[in-house]
Amino acid sequence: MLTWLHIKNDSMEKNFEQSPEPERETDTPEWLELVRRQVNTLKFGTVQITVHDSRVTQVERIEKVRLDRFNASSTR
Repeated sequence: MLTWLHIKNDSMEKNFEQSPEPERETDTPEWLELVRRQVNTLKFGTVQITVHDSRVTQVERIEKVRLDRFNASSTR
């Protein structure tokens, strides 16, 4: 059972606390692998996990595209 999960991709922080720790990689829940893939391929944005009745039911990914100041001001 996952007790705590913190992922902040802007600074590439990833902290996972699980109890108990999976013994083999095949024991990793499917949703956790999905979240890892979403975070690893995201440059800026949010990965949101929705839980109902202690079960992960949805994973949403919102990707942000940041424009540098020079390009943003030159289009005005």
